[in-house]
Amino acid sequence: MIAPLAGFRRLAPTRSWPSAHPTAFDAGLASAVLLCMVAASFADAHGPHGPTFGTRTPEVRSLLLMVTAAGALVFRRACPVPVVAVTGALSVAELVAGDPPAPVAMSVVVALYTVASRTDRPTTWRVGLPAMTVLTGAAVLFSSAPWYSQENLGLFAWTGMASAAGDAVRSRRAFVDAMRERAERAERTREEEARRRVAEERLRIARDLHDVVAHHIALVNVQAGVAAHVMDRRPDQAKEALSQVREASRSALNELRATVGLLRQSGDPAAPTEPAPGLAVLEPLLDGFRRSGLPVELTRTERCTALPAAVDLAAYRIVQEALTNVRKHAGAAAKAEVSVVRVGGTLEVTVLDDGRPCGPAPEGAAGGPGAGIGSGGHGLVGMRERAAALGGTLTVGPRCGGGFRVRAILPFEAAAEGDVDG
Repeated sequence: MIAPLAGFRRLAPTRSWPSAHPTAFDAGLASAVLLCMVAASFADAHGPHGPTFGTRTPEVRSLLLMVTAAGALVFRRACPVPVVAVTGALSVAELVAGDPPAPVAMSVVVALYTVASRTDRPTTWRVGLPAMTVLTGAAVLFSSAPWYSQENLGLFAWTGMASAAGDAVRSRRAFVDAMRERAERAERTREEEARRRVAEERLRIARDLHDVVAHHIALVNVQAGVAAHVMDRRPDQAKEALSQVREASRSALNELRATVGLLRQSGDPAAPTEPAPGLAVLEPLLDGFRRSGLPVELTRTERCTALPAAVDLAAYRIVQEALTNVRKHAGAAAKAEVSVVRVGGTLEVTVLDDGRPCGPAPEGAAGGPGAGIGSGGHGLVGMRERAAALGGTLTVGPRCGGGFRVRAILPFEAAAEGDVDG
């Protein structure tokens, strides 16, 4: 739609001068019509050897009527219907008094065109039909020529064609305006859609960055604390903890590089081509938590190799964020269980922990009110947004006897449609 819109804009300057100077334009048109009427009044269509010019001279009355009718055309835009009435009355007066009459009716033709082009179709019918009838009737009744003469038929035809031409111009102008508005609306809609997609992509990248940073920095923090605690008494365990810190930081850098690579422009170096995280690499994720001191059990009904990409990534990130919250908030002795089950057209992901029960623990301490998976802060919001983006649901709540449960239901159909639309 950009090309038609550009075409409409190129046509705008051709209409700018008449629109900016309507009075000057109408004055020039009135002068041209007056010149044509005066010139035609010297012609005789019934000369001895055919039409002749200069064989008759218009009377003073006819000249006054022509000047008055032409002067009325200056106001054709401001009051088109009264101009038709004035020019029609002057034309009828000339048809009644003059034989042969001067062509004052030329002004009526212009006035009828103006009414048809600047009003609506019902108004054109209400004004044009009586004007045609009165003018043609006056010509037939007061002319010495037969009723079927070419002057009478020509008057009827010219007034009718003026109304039809004006209506056609009005219809085309309305069509062009509608097309222009449609093109502008489509352009605005496309810009809004582009802005919406950019905002959605930014939100998705922000969620990925949060998941990567929160998970790996939490592991680095825990292992660094372990290394500092046992550095003097058990250097071997401290060395193993520092190795875990190095591995977690390297993994974080790799995922950050892959995520930030999406922001590069077309001329930048190619982004990493390694696959996005998914359930295929769930076991290495759980091994990282196990090495950090969080026992994790996994239950899977199948390997889920045919999942939509969006569901695969969302399930992986939900498990990652939930276990990160368990490691940070559920206490050192907490254990976790992960369940990934495919039920019909949905994937159910459940993460449980047996952290300390909510109760008298101090606010803000590990195991305090809200401790466990539900203490994720922005992470919990991110998990809900991931599930909602796929048309699914995510529920979080405490378990009887302590701990928390995260349960996400991710439908396949909505995710597949989103992949096709993207």
